[in-house]
Amino acid sequence: MFGELLAAIDASALSVHLRHSIWLYPVVSAAHILGIALLVGAIVPMDARLIGLWPSLPVALFARTILPFAAGGCILAIGTGTLLFIVQPADYAALPVFWTKMALVLAGVANALVLRRSAAWRRAIAHTTGTAQALRLSGSLSLAIWLTTLFLGRLLGFL
Repeated sequence: MFGELLAAIDASALSVHLRHSIWLYPVVSAAHILGIALLVGAIVPMDARLIGLWPSLPVALFARTILPFAAGGCILAIGTGTLLFIVQPADYAALPVFWTKMALVLAGVANALVLRRSAAWRRAIAHTTGTAQALRLSGSLSLAIWLTTLFLGRLLGFL
């Protein structure tokens, strides 16, 4: 049944068009890289702040300035990544690295959502300096998740 779903995705008009268009696939691929750059480029300094770097700078300032870029980059990367997947769905679905990357994307998004709803986050937004232990843990976990996801995504291009 899963194989039939993958075959249907592969045979879809969008998949065929992505494979045969001179411009569409490269544009989608470039947009995917832009999404990743926005996401990781925002996540690294935010996580560094949560881990304890620049303790005199308010977390609220980082969140207000950086998180919209991370969210937009994440949405762009997931949307374009889905389009890249449908070009070779059976090939990607056969790779454990692909499924590991997908699990890490879910873990990274879940970590961010849990963090944003935590009491430690609310306190960090209300106060101007310092870093709670829960934020250090969440920032460290986020950094590890997203950098590993980035590595696995790049690895997929060579498998």
